[in-house]
Amino acid sequence: MTTTVQDHPYRIRVAIAVFIFDLIEYEVTPEQFEQATIGARVAVPFMNKKMIGIIVEKIDCHVAFTQPFKLKPIIKLFKEPALFDQQCLHVLSWAAHYYQSPIGEVILTALPNILRQGRPYHLLSYYWKILEPHNEAGDEIKLPKAGSKLYAAYQSIKLHKKGASESILNMSGVSTNQLKQLEKRGLVEHFMQPIDFSPTPMQLAQMPLDANAEQDIAIKKIRKALGKYESFLLDGITGSGKTEVYLQAIQTALERNKQVLVLVPEIGLTPQTVERFKARFLTDTILLHSGLTDSQRLQAWQQAQTGKASIILGTRLAIFCPLPRLGLIILDEEHDLSYKQQDMFRYHARDVALYRAFKQQCPVVLGSATPSFESLYLVQQQKMTHLRLKHRAGTAKPPSFKLIDLKSAEKQHGLAKSLIETIRQQLEKGQQVLVFINRRGYAPVLMCTSCGWQADCPRCDAHLTLHYHPRAQLQCHHCDLIQPIPTSCPSCQSTELKPIGSGTARIEEHLQELFPDYPIFRVDRDTTMQSNSWEKVYQRAYRSGAAIFLGTQMLAKGHHFPYVSLVTILDIDAGLMSVDFRAPERTAQLIMQVAGRAGRGQVAGQVLLQSYRPDHPLLQTLIHEGYAAFAEKSLAERKIAQLPPYRYAALIRAESQNDLFNLEFLQMAAQIWPNFGNTEVEFWGPIPAPMQRKAGSYRAHLLMLCSSRVALQQQISLWWQWLFKQPRKFELRIIIDIDPQELS
Repeated sequence: MTTTVQDHPYRIRVAIAVFIFDLIEYEVTPEQFEQATIGARVAVPFMNKKMIGIIVEKIDCHVAFTQPFKLKPIIKLFKEPALFDQQCLHVLSWAAHYYQSPIGEVILTALPNILRQGRPYHLLSYYWKILEPHNEAGDEIKLPKAGSKLYAAYQSIKLHKKGASESILNMSGVSTNQLKQLEKRGLVEHFMQPIDFSPTPMQLAQMPLDANAEQDIAIKKIRKALGKYESFLLDGITGSGKTEVYLQAIQTALERNKQVLVLVPEIGLTPQTVERFKARFLTDTILLHSGLTDSQRLQAWQQAQTGKASIILGTRLAIFCPLPRLGLIILDEEHDLSYKQQDMFRYHARDVALYRAFKQQCPVVLGSATPSFESLYLVQQQKMTHLRLKHRAGTAKPPSFKLIDLKSAEKQHGLAKSLIETIRQQLEKGQQVLVFINRRGYAPVLMCTSCGWQADCPRCDAHLTLHYHPRAQLQCHHCDLIQPIPTSCPSCQSTELKPIGSGTARIEEHLQELFPDYPIFRVDRDTTMQSNSWEKVYQRAYRSGAAIFLGTQMLAKGHHFPYVSLVTILDIDAGLMSVDFRAPERTAQLIMQVAGRAGRGQVAGQVLLQSYRPDHPLLQTLIHEGYAAFAEKSLAERKIAQLPPYRYAALIRAESQNDLFNLEFLQMAAQIWPNFGNTEVEFWGPIPAPMQRKAGSYRAHLLMLCSSRVALQQQISLWWQWLFKQPRKFELRIIIDIDPQELS
């Protein structure tokens, strides 16, 4: 039976988290239509389920219109204000279209988990205050031991005579667990209080530093752009004072009653950045990242969404947070791959930030010591203003470089003896040393010395990594498979099993053996699981005295180590031999970022790189000419080859239990492309992925390159949605990645 729109003249279009590329229409009564607010939540039926959605459009239409089926009525409207404003909904809709993702999944992803579950939008918050330290009998309750963390937490709460919200106390370093411990002892109590969403006027807690000439030019240009769209690439060598440029630009935005969104690539950077902001500004500053509990995230999100928070510091997902007073966006370490989501909704926070700033007419600042080639290309096209900081702030000088040829060097535990001696000299002078190896675990391979058997992952084309801590096991770093360490070789039953190569844990063991009198701090994913692990590292890094910091690329992401005089890079050769055309760029960025941790204070810095290929052109150019010269040469090569950023790319990946069917399906996809338009696209493939088998599935790639971003987008949308609906054997899964950053 067909119906007409006259049967249900009042409709709303709703985004719900299902794999459908369009909004879904529902019937509403005239009263519901009047009460419905765009951007607010609604409960709707879908496939015999009750789902939470966001109202994106209201349709009041009394013109006859044939409808092939009767629309379902909604279940209920939530009595609450709109969670997304029109501008934020527009950015989310654009991102869904550009990255070829279902619009409902994209919009719901931007909501805190509590709101996605349909729970109330609480306008009450936990507040905590001190109780008199006496029990019901009047006996005095013993306070925590002086000097303990619990005692420090107690003293922090004591500063707030009328109580403080849990989020404010969390920002002050008082954890929720500490609050509960103090409450259990009868020293504090909690109460519920309506959240005050009025912004706190900004006050300076600390005067700005004197800007040098380069910083002053950058600050003035950013300030001049406030209130309109302009994009800036703040290209400053490590230690050149980019953060001070951010802070002074932020100050002006706050003085104009604007909100500032600051994105960092990793959670590990947030404690350091928060400390810098708290030391400078007395205003509402909130954190938004995946390390928060659901309730903490909701409270922080509400403060941003209502306009109470003036500084919003977060990782990539924070780019979609509703901000009614947005006046400035800053992306620190803009080159970092962490800004690109690698699964599900594969967006790039840098590109979304540029679009959002354009739509909301505010400036956006991308900062890096090693800018991405995409940003440098925008500078070439005069679509972005280039701000250069060529000198380190203060009296600090750039570090000196030296290559160590591992082919001829004497080695001990995989470390060149000359390197060991240099580390010893620095430690004896009371200096700090940073040792970098981008491989966690104890050893990357476990091998039988009798028959050559190696412990491989049965689900991936990769070796299992040997770990001893926190427990002895073999682990795949691609699919997270865990196996016990065999006592004998599964192939020949020999007990001569030997770890080959070194990861951070094994290097730590060797360094402890070589330098037993000095503290060693290891920083990798295995050692930073606890919430306060980074704080311990920072506390030691900001204190003078000999120490060794050892870690993976987590150490290279903008951290400030003022007393590190020597940086050593143990193994960079893998990045020189990758099949990915982006590998040289990533390797150069990693080297320069790690090297930038040296010599940031008063002591001159030096960098020692171990390599079996010290004559490699990439290493030679970086050391003798710097990153800018390397980027210029590499971009010229990319232009000749017509690789991104000179052409725009989309990657289609097929995954199934049948490697041949993957290739057949992608071949069909390439052949059917002309049926959807006349956009000229060059197809690379289909070919097996560099890691063909991962997590038990075979994978194949089809890379598309096009000179026009607009033309590619117009045709790829229809093509992809048709392709996704085609019947597929072997439970084949297809994935699209617009502007892919990795081809593995």
